[in-house]
Amino acid sequence: MPQLADSHTHLDHFPPDEIPEVLQRAAAADVGLMICAGTTLQSSRACVKLASRYRALYAGVGLHPMDLPEPLDDGTYQALEELTQENPKVVCISEIGLDFLPTSPDREVQFKAFRRQIGLARELRKPVIFHSRESYPEVLRILREERADEVGGVAHYFQGDESTAKEAMDLGFFISLAKPLLRLPELQEVARNLPLERIVLETDSAPQPWKKYRRNWTEPCHLPQVAEKLAELQGIPVEEVVERTTDNLLGLLKLDRSALVEATST
Repeated sequence: MPQLADSHTHLDHFPPDEIPEVLQRAAAADVGLMICAGTTLQSSRACVKLASRYRALYAGVGLHPMDLPEPLDDGTYQALEELTQENPKVVCISEIGLDFLPTSPDREVQFKAFRRQIGLARELRKPVIFHSRESYPEVLRILREERADEVGGVAHYFQGDESTAKEAMDLGFFISLAKPLLRLPELQEVARNLPLERIVLETDSAPQPWKKYRRNWTEPCHLPQVAEKLAELQGIPVEEVVERTTDNLLGLLKLDRSALVEATST
């Protein structure tokens, strides 16, 4: 079976001694490439370190909108820039965007950080993988204004409607589907009608201590479930979904299929 590619994980949040077993389970599920997305400068550094150690891991660097207690300063911007320039396994600017929950940081701080990080992506010719919660109109407006279409990217953990998906795709972005596809009828209807050539897959894997059993934490090994559901919705073989979504991500990242390796390789 062709190998899967996971466009978004937070493996750096797992205890370091668990990573080898997480990657073993990924390899057993035919997941051959995973992006570890940074959320802070420290997290971005950890993602780069993991990507440097494990062949199947690649890194994204960036500041998550929920992790912006203060404006993005020049020193942090420069550090993100250097991280990207110094390591060829940094393949995207991720995870950046906007989050409009009541507990989220000041919106003006988010807007400025998002714009600057899109600018970083354009400067370094790296795609943007964006977060949006209760903020799709504003995210898409800023992506247009900052000419993010020059680098393209991914709408991470997409749960919007069909018109939002179309607007993102028109900007040169892929739609990333994750485990919500297994349970949300509205999202299933959107996914049924999306062109396969504009879809990538992800798990958004991160520790989930609120779950009763450790085995229920989402990991990259669960990615086949998303591929199988998408194949069912579109009425096509799962092998076609796997091959096309993997090729979509590889093309965006300017990688070839040699990037797909057994996840446990160091």
